[in-house]
Amino acid sequence: AALTVRFLTRRFIGEYGDMEFIYSHNLTVDGREILFHIWDAPNSQEQTEDGSSEEKRIQWADSFILVYSICDRASFNILPLKVQFIKAAKEGQSQEKVPIIIVGNKRDLHHQRVVSSEEGRLLALSLDCGFYEVSAAE
Repeated sequence: AALTVRFLTRRFIGEYGDMEFIYSHNLTVDGREILFHIWDAPNSQEQTEDGSSEEKRIQWADSFILVYSICDRASFNILPLKVQFIKAAKEGQSQEKVPIIIVGNKRDLHHQRVVSSEEGRLLALSLDCGFYEVSAAE
């Protein structure tokens, strides 16, 4: 959530609850107006009667940014399953490659780092995803 709010408002707010939000945002890129719809959802294993809410988000989206904390090994370790789930749901329907980017957040907290930049880069490479490491705070 901090990364999404930072992208939309250029402000950093450090604390968020585990709530989902859908944001709309206009941005000009290379002279073209682009409308983003961002479904910001915390990691969840919740299941609903008609399928997981995660599956609904996957069907709704055209591309994905999966964010983990460099200070939280568990948030990093779930990424391969998430990518596999997304690819199975999206690429199974078409031959087109689904855009997925893995982002390591909290780069400013290097003293608390438990996931190295190299681990993030290698995971993204092995999963055929893009990779960035950022700090929403900075």
